[in-house]
Amino acid sequence: MIFYASLIVLPVALWLWWPLLQREKRGAFWFAFLVTALLGAMPAALIWAMRSTTLAYDVIAPLQVAAGWVFCALALAFVMALVRDIVGLLLALVGGGMSPRARGLATGLGVVISLLVSAFGVTQALKLPDVHEQDIALTGLPAEFDGLRVAVIADIHASPINNARYVHGIVDRTLAAMPDLIVLPGDMVDGDVATQAGNLAPLAQLRAKYGVFAAPGNHEYYSGYEAWARVFRAQHLNYLENQTQRVKIKGRTLAISGIGDPAYGRLSQQNADPGVPEGLPPDIAAVAKQAKGADFHLLLAHQPKLARENAAQGVGLQISGHTHGGHILGMDRWLVAPVNNGFVRGTYDVDRMKLFVSNGAGLWAGFAVRLGVPSRIDVLVLRKAP
Repeated sequence: MIFYASLIVLPVALWLWWPLLQREKRGAFWFAFLVTALLGAMPAALIWAMRSTTLAYDVIAPLQVAAGWVFCALALAFVMALVRDIVGLLLALVGGGMSPRARGLATGLGVVISLLVSAFGVTQALKLPDVHEQDIALTGLPAEFDGLRVAVIADIHASPINNARYVHGIVDRTLAAMPDLIVLPGDMVDGDVATQAGNLAPLAQLRAKYGVFAAPGNHEYYSGYEAWARVFRAQHLNYLENQTQRVKIKGRTLAISGIGDPAYGRLSQQNADPGVPEGLPPDIAAVAKQAKGADFHLLLAHQPKLARENAAQGVGLQISGHTHGGHILGMDRWLVAPVNNGFVRGTYDVDRMKLFVSNGAGLWAGFAVRLGVPSRIDVLVLRKAP
């Protein structure tokens, strides 16, 4: 938390408000600087409070949404301040320069715009997702599977924010799309089972002709892995933990696998023993062995970053989430894609495997902001590639 505040928040606050010093308004500078620094430190403080169980998650989650709004506004204000100073430098080079008053007005306008744009991003993030249907051409897909409708519900993050009413809306919209198969590639929950299981309860209503399947995401590891695994099984979600199930479709065999998440090894205060990591690491070799002999292999892997390793094991289609589509245009390509080996949203050809990365049907309360990257319930219509 100290590292975050000293290396990110304080320099940004200094850069943003230094024009007040130029106008000799030292009192206003220190007030604005300290308020910005305190608000900017909120996200880290709330994460600390959550991990230390200082506050109940029902209290923390709404505060996290507000903190995410502030953090996004601070990042946008930094960009605005950068533009302000570049313009000022260019004007100085041509002999004009920007007056202290003009620089102060530019700062104030940038802050207002940043707050409004970020607030709009929060409203977009909290909207119930629409259904987005698309064809996906697959090499090696049996003709019998052509036209199979697969609903993808990624990254629900059921919580006091994405509550039971929100999850019920997702279920209703998914069932209305009439999928043949429903998959949930991780991050279904946030918070502990004791207080948040009710928010996930509507998922038990999911039904599809060929079944409903789920796999773990990193937030399952943070929230008490074993306890949530028991809930998922009780809801008949076919929770696949380095496991494969075979489904017969028109006489051919579809292997559906789910693997563990690279977040394995982290500790969670929600675990029965917080000193012992729960869950399991991803084991693509194990599920590839289980899927051997099937006519097509569909893999649920929450994080897309291991797609190349999975493709080498003969997977035909990998479905992932985790990235939330990158949250914000610009941020998606410059920040989110690089830390996920270039995969951020949509479809990718990875050797002979197709990778699909969903925008997600929800968001973690800690950064509930979307700008140009809407949440979605995806319906993939499988097509045999020419």
